Amino acid sequence: MSGAPLIIVCSLIVIGVFLFMEAVAWFTHKYIMHGFLWSWHRSHHTHHKHVLERNDLFALVFSIPCVLLFYYSTLVIYSPYLISVSIGILCYGIFYMIFHDIIVHQRIKWWPKKRSKYLNRMIKAHHIHHKKHTKEDGEAFGFLYAPKKFEKRDITK
Repeated sequence: MSGAPLIIVCSLIVIGVFLFMEAVAWFTHKYIMHGFLWSWHRSHHTHHKHVLERNDLFALVFSIPCVLLFYYSTLVIYSPYLISVSIGILCYGIFYMIFHDIIVHQRIKWWPKKRSKYLNRMIKAHHIHHKKHTKEDGEAFGFLYAPKKFEKRDITK
């Protein structure tokens, strides 16, 4: 396959992997971060003034499969399909970093002047998630998707 059909298929793979990564992130956040690796994630649910937290190890660990896949699909066997998978994972990681670390947690001070209903709902859902400082009874485990029920929730309760 080459030309336009290859570009279309690879684009669909990138989009599909990107969307699938939200499910992977939700599962990982709920069952691993709030599960047996709470010892790493706990640092993210506590107030602190340092730049790095133990939770940042997840970004390093999660980047390894993406880097290895890029390496394998470009230098070991050339595969535009596997490269597309790598790009989908990378794009999800970039969106996660921008939304979660920059917009929500302000690790780099930037706040969009105009925010959509979607962005406001995501920010509110993440604040609801952080109201719990324990690994139990959490909610709103998604990073780029939150159900509309979080739109009307009061984050002060």
